[in-house]
Amino acid sequence: MRRCLHILLAVAAVCGSASPSAGQDSGGGQGTATEGALFLLLPVGPKGVGVARAMTALGGAESVWWNPAGLATLEEGSVFLTRSEEDVSGEATSLTGLLQSDRFGVVGLSYLLLDLGDVEFRDDQGNFLGQVSLRYHTGIVSASTAVLGDLALGMNLKVIQSRLTCRGQCLDAGVTATTYAVDAGAQWRDVAGSGVTVGGAIVHAGPSLQVVNEEQADPLPTRIRLAASYDVLSRWVDVPDLHGLLTLELEDRWRDPGDPAVYAATEVSAGSNPVVALRAGYAWGAELQVDGAGVGIGVRYDRFDVGISKSLASGGLAGESEPIHFALGFSFQ
Repeated sequence: MRRCLHILLAVAAVCGSASPSAGQDSGGGQGTATEGALFLLLPVGPKGVGVARAMTALGGAESVWWNPAGLATLEEGSVFLTRSEEDVSGEATSLTGLLQSDRFGVVGLSYLLLDLGDVEFRDDQGNFLGQVSLRYHTGIVSASTAVLGDLALGMNLKVIQSRLTCRGQCLDAGVTATTYAVDAGAQWRDVAGSGVTVGGAIVHAGPSLQVVNEEQADPLPTRIRLAASYDVLSRWVDVPDLHGLLTLELEDRWRDPGDPAVYAATEVSAGSNPVVALRAGYAWGAELQVDGAGVGIGVRYDRFDVGISKSLASGGLAGESEPIHFALGFSFQ
């Protein structure tokens, strides 16, 4: 039954007929029920999950999934893999490679596979009739650079594809839908010497996802994000290699705005080698995720990074607990 629910929710998202349980529509407007490619709203990476998605004013390699301007904080190239265990949103695996240049900034390539698994259909006698599978593929080209000192700009170009396949006694062989999207963001670090970083981004902006015909095409879940972060500990406590970030973020729909989600988080890091970071955050009104907290930990030793996190929210899309998110990264000159 759980596998069947996975596929039914996914098919609803692909076809643009997601039920209210697939996203919160408290604003009374379009909401997620009239949008396609809702899987783009699912979190990727343990840092983002640990801070409850409050990533727009933060930096690091995971910024490729949240605000590409944050990639400009990288001082080295890196390769990293993220993985989330199976839950109602499927099994997500991503691979990212980033190159850093003091002259040109950061460029990168990323690939994300969201696998919702397979569901077999059998008759009353247990005879195999068919099997339905759903996969989402996202490829990203990223670029980010610092301009005018502490101001950074970033952009993602994305190719998004959903593949619904059916083998056996099916009405057709399946449906493949492809579209394109852009993320554009900015970060201004240490605004006027205050220690505050502000960030903004427009994400998932692009043509509608057309599964069957033009009339059926559904708009992408374009979102606007605005955030600010402040390093409280390093500003007020004179302890080397000790940082304590507080960040607050608002996210709203590009279409039908007026009911923003709110994210608040903290990240405390200590040490130089290794560096240990503890993360915690809370989300209010987050679509495809009920209100609740996230926690995580990250460790960097020499050139290796390891991260793990979990959302403590329960319920989610269908009453299931949230998955654990892992990341393993390697940095190079």
